[in-house]
Amino acid sequence: MSGVDGKVIAITGASSGIGEATALLLAGRGARVVLGARRTERLRDLAARIAAKGGQVAWTSTDVTRRADLTALVALARERFGRLDVLVSNAGIGPVSALDELRVEDWEAMVDVNIKGVLYGIAAALPVFRAQGSGHFVNVVSTAGLRIVPNQVVYAATKNAVRTLSEGLRQEAGDSVRVTVVSPGFVRTDFIDSVPDDRVRAELAAAREKFAIPPEAVGETIAFAVAQADTVDVNDIVVRPTAQG
Repeated sequence: MSGVDGKVIAITGASSGIGEATALLLAGRGARVVLGARRTERLRDLAARIAAKGGQVAWTSTDVTRRADLTALVALARERFGRLDVLVSNAGIGPVSALDELRVEDWEAMVDVNIKGVLYGIAAALPVFRAQGSGHFVNVVSTAGLRIVPNQVVYAATKNAVRTLSEGLRQEAGDSVRVTVVSPGFVRTDFIDSVPDDRVRAELAAAREKFAIPPEAVGETIAFAVAQADTVDVNDIVVRPTAQG
């Protein structure tokens, strides 16, 4: 099965940014999308926009720090559309700060969302993919894991943990399950709003305004990987602004 049309694709963190853009793009190309995020009002609005354009969509409130929510997201895909072809693990947070600030609760939150959230998705979807004889994990990480800089150490560590996890999953997956890691650079989203330090947040905001790429660019990258034939596994894609150092 190649292309996007007709595939059932679940997306976490779908209420804004990369997740929202990817959902709109894939639904516009005929995918049946299953949306998960914590902000239910935004999800409801997104689902209505997709349906108004003739797209097939389902959604459910999803907090990726709760394993049961990922199980429910996968179950919804099967109940509404009979299968699940792709799980896009996009949900992530980045309240970055210097290690000296000892914002341990923020560290724990990043571990819970960025790493455990992906693991819970794997736990929910992998048995389904095995039973179907096919499936595709798309894990959204970050170029922060490729170029380590001050203030982003814990965030980068969580993203690199998912990179390592994805490579191990790929090797264990065999010839029936595909695994793709997408590493976006600076993207024009509200992601930096959670940064606690005013100075760091202002610096990131200035950089975003100067050269960040639109989230649709990442959605196009995800669509490219999904559209390949089942025998083609696109494993690692970096998509960043040309002006990003």
